[in-house]
Amino acid sequence: MRGLTKVWKRSEGSALLEFAIVLPLLVVFIVGIYDFSGAFNEKQKIGHAAQEGAVVAGAQPMTDMDPGSTTPPDSLRPVLEVVFNSLSANNVLPPGGTIGGCTVTPTHVNQLKWSYSISDCSTDPLVIVVDRGVLVDPGPPASIRTTVKVSYPYHWRFNSVIQLLVPGAAYAAVTDLSETATVHNQM
Repeated sequence: MRGLTKVWKRSEGSALLEFAIVLPLLVVFIVGIYDFSGAFNEKQKIGHAAQEGAVVAGAQPMTDMDPGSTTPPDSLRPVLEVVFNSLSANNVLPPGGTIGGCTVTPTHVNQLKWSYSISDCSTDPLVIVVDRGVLVDPGPPASIRTTVKVSYPYHWRFNSVIQLLVPGAAYAAVTDLSETATVHNQM
């Protein structure tokens, strides 16, 4: 009986046991912080690219913008290039790619609004929506602006950690990050 009470009073392995219990929780916190900061950083870079694209779009002439046309206007090509190059320079898109090596699919949404899906140059499609006819104040004088919306998916690393700790747990593996920027039309 005396030997049994000695075993219960010993605490040599308690620190190791506590560490083994806390380690999975610590891993989840560290990966979560890392992953959420990565998503926030990428969202900031997408917002910066949208702002650069809006500035270029607002400075483009609107002479080739035909609300009834299904042919994409040439004046929007520099906007796509600026957004693509900004995302590529900020390591959101894989390095070394050019918009010329990608498949650009334009879609006429309505009036002066075009949506471009850029694919086949990275693993995920980049979507850029340019609206050159955003009416801000309908009263005289009218204020017309341009908006540029950039969308790109973010792949969470957190999902694989959750799957290791809790098999069968469902967590969104991909989130579409998007940012919109607006500027006054200059021309």
